[in-house]
Amino acid sequence: MSHQQSHLDAAVAAFRAGDPVLVHDFADREGETDLIYPASAVDAAAVSRLRNDAGGLVCVAVPDDVAETLALPFRSATLDHPAASDDDIAYDDRSSFSLTVNHRETFTGITDEDRALTISELASAVSAVRSGRSYDADDFAAAFRAPGHVHVLRGAPDGLADRTGHTELGLALAAAAGVPPAVVVCEMLDDETGRALSPEAARAYADRHGVPYVEGADLVERLR
Repeated sequence: MSHQQSHLDAAVAAFRAGDPVLVHDFADREGETDLIYPASAVDAAAVSRLRNDAGGLVCVAVPDDVAETLALPFRSATLDHPAASDDDIAYDDRSSFSLTVNHRETFTGITDEDRALTISELASAVSAVRSGRSYDADDFAAAFRAPGHVHVLRGAPDGLADRTGHTELGLALAAAAGVPPAVVVCEMLDDETGRALSPEAARAYADRHGVPYVEGADLVERLR
């Protein structure tokens, strides 16, 4: 078995067990490494790790078909403001941002416990749609309010064949692991420079904490 294959197998196994992985996208894209969890496995301790060890924006990616069923739009398409344009993003053709939400049983929505509840319930909503149960935009609105503190990302319609961002990489990893297709992604930032954590530093973090580290290109090659 190749070194690359063993890393990919470890990442899929970790995701299947509900554990996080580190995914570096591409040096000529964002050039960032995200800490990624299956949303169904996220608890308050995981949210604490995301904000302390990663430090970026905590987002939940959902597949395009689920977003369509729940009437979750691409956010830029709903804003009537001169700033609402994603046609000049240097690293991509468009943004994946949809709504920001809080679960209705949260208080402010920002605490570790509140965000963990919102994230895990988002995973439950996605599972309900994918299982064929009757769950639509009205059911979603009964469970979540917008705006909130958890950013929802809408995956590209054709997944990795359409777009190779962390949104699609995470969803492809979930599919390979056989877990609900809702994933938490959060950029790893460097406390000293304030910039994205370098791949070398991300690998060192992975080694220290026993977290699988994979390159986006390897995921695309195996999972697309």
